Amino acid sequence: MAQLRNIVFDCNETLLDLSTVTPVFQRLFGEPGVMRLWFRELIIYSQALTIADVYVPFTDIGGAVLDKLAEPRGIKITASDRQELTDRFATMPPHPDVPVGLKKLKAAGFHLFTLTDNTAAISGRQLTHGGIVDLFDRRFSVDDTAKRHKPAPESYAEVIQGLGASPSEMCMIACHTWDTIGVRAAGWEAGLIRRVNNDVLDTAAQPQYVGKDLVEVADQIIARHGPRRE
Repeated sequence: MAQLRNIVFDCNETLLDLSTVTPVFQRLFGEPGVMRLWFRELIIYSQALTIADVYVPFTDIGGAVLDKLAEPRGIKITASDRQELTDRFATMPPHPDVPVGLKKLKAAGFHLFTLTDNTAAISGRQLTHGGIVDLFDRRFSVDDTAKRHKPAPESYAEVIQGLGASPSEMCMIACHTWDTIGVRAAGWEAGLIRRVNNDVLDTAAQPQYVGKDLVEVADQIIARHGPRRE
């Protein structure tokens, strides 16, 4: 059995602070809580479209969900509003624990990657703005090849094929349980960060590592697998 060597990260909310998008929703809807509703529906419809075998880029789904929430409330979404949301989403800062956790794993010899539902352009802008892009060996987007949003098996297979790796060499870290369910079903290890409103689900295969932040999860992985030696 191959040894774990590759760690793949979800980006939105796992690495990047989604709460910084809230001011857009406060301004448009007068309710900061609409941001969470918007993101939840963005994920729901990305997965529904994937099940229906229809691919739509993540940013386009986000715009459509914004319209869906605004129309019943009589709110008109302008091109400027859309651009503000895109710009804030593309410049979300990393959570404070993220640079520390990434550097720990890198120093321990693991190869670090990202896999996102965003386009490669948006993901690159996010990680560059956050000052962490250089900590990753390679970045993957479902928009590049798979055209299937997570947790579709094809999205994770895209990474396996791209790296020429086996599932036993892979671990994914996310703060969304649906992502850890997806990678466990694909034969990977999984780590769950307990960000706001996210926790384990007592069904299906469980993540091997669970912590309040990336540093805790990184420490558990290093303790189990030890520093990597090529």
